[in-house]
Amino acid sequence: MFKLKENGTKVSTEIIAGITTFFTMAYIIAVNPTILAKAGMEWGAVFLATIIAAAIGTLVMGLYANVPYAQAPGMGLNAFFVYTVCFGLGFTWQQALSMVFICGIVNIIITVTKIRKSIIKAIPKSLQHAISGGIGVFIAYIGLVDSKVIYFIDGVSDMAVLNQPGLWLFLIGLVLMIILLLLKVKGAILISIVATTLIGIPMGVTATGDSVSFTEAVKALPTTFGVIFTEDGLASLLADGAKIPLVLVTVFAFSLTDTFDTIGTFIGTGRRSGIYTEADEKALETSTGFKTKMEKALFADSVATSIGAIVGTSNTTTYIESAAGISEGGRTGLTSVVTAVLFIISAFFATYISAIPLVATAPALVVVGIMMMSSFIDIKWAALEEAVPAFFASVFMAFSYSISDGIAVAFIFYCIVKLCKRQIKETHPILWIAAILFVLNFVLQAVTTKSI
Repeated sequence: MFKLKENGTKVSTEIIAGITTFFTMAYIIAVNPTILAKAGMEWGAVFLATIIAAAIGTLVMGLYANVPYAQAPGMGLNAFFVYTVCFGLGFTWQQALSMVFICGIVNIIITVTKIRKSIIKAIPKSLQHAISGGIGVFIAYIGLVDSKVIYFIDGVSDMAVLNQPGLWLFLIGLVLMIILLLLKVKGAILISIVATTLIGIPMGVTATGDSVSFTEAVKALPTTFGVIFTEDGLASLLADGAKIPLVLVTVFAFSLTDTFDTIGTFIGTGRRSGIYTEADEKALETSTGFKTKMEKALFADSVATSIGAIVGTSNTTTYIESAAGISEGGRTGLTSVVTAVLFIISAFFATYISAIPLVATAPALVVVGIMMMSSFIDIKWAALEEAVPAFFASVFMAFSYSISDGIAVAFIFYCIVKLCKRQIKETHPILWIAAILFVLNFVLQAVTTKSI
């Protein structure tokens, strides 16, 4: 079913990869409900909705697309949901969920109509390599921030002083992981995460987190499940004609960010690992239906957002942490199925799953980031016309803490470069359209923020 031999993998490798991916993103089980609860949503309901959305989305990715990617409510998008849409623009959380649902429908439409596929085909190879390496920088940066090796005071970043148990545990985990990888120990990343978590117990770093019982979560779920189809949801959102333009702008922002976060993740990890080969890219150009792995994966991702909105959570998206499982050898949908099963099991053991500290999983992100930066070797950094857009698609991605923002600015400067070099005809029209849409999005964000 998963064509393991054809993809050069085996069951044990896929299982280890699936477990690794789950551990590196398990934090979302507790973090997402904590964030969305600030908008007035029931913690237990969002807790269960997060698990349901992650499990279903990841299963669709594994069983339909047969690729090793996991899905869950996206960090950043959940903050946008609460702080911008609810607090800033004054929408209720029921209305915000309705906009997420509409965003999912929009993403399904642009996937079915081949728009997302056309965008991927239009991205030049130099930018694809830059995005791949940039994903590496970005994911390593996430690891350093999660572990608080890098922290911020009044908006200024600094490096932490090694006087905290958490930092020492992070360093222990990082050194252990690198040693095991250099010695080519099978399951090195997973072994390191488990070992670091156990070492953290006597150090006082590993501790069970606040949660609710499965029964309590089930009782709370009706407060969010299907609420978008009630009077407080879509009906309320579309009732005020004066707010329709603002609704459209917000849905546009949701969709644009979600689309390019996903595209960046697929390009970045797929090219580096060989999941998407040159044969797949050629098939992508001639395919008339959802036949290639990339097309199926894009469709699975777009469906997951609407499913998440129905059960009661913000945008469900493909997780960059999937790169950890891919680095452990995950190459097929079996990896995703394992991750999905673990999400389901976590509903009953949330207290213990949440005990895995971020400093135990952060080393995996740093190490995977290092591996992915090898894509930079294919970029002609000495040529300014190639280096400028490549910089924004790579390093700036981490600086802005956003995959989509990095790609956005890269597209804009790519078009500027081609305009100056009088190579407009050599630039795919989709890149010009995307660049214009990104500029429009930045302008709309500026205007909206100013009016808040």
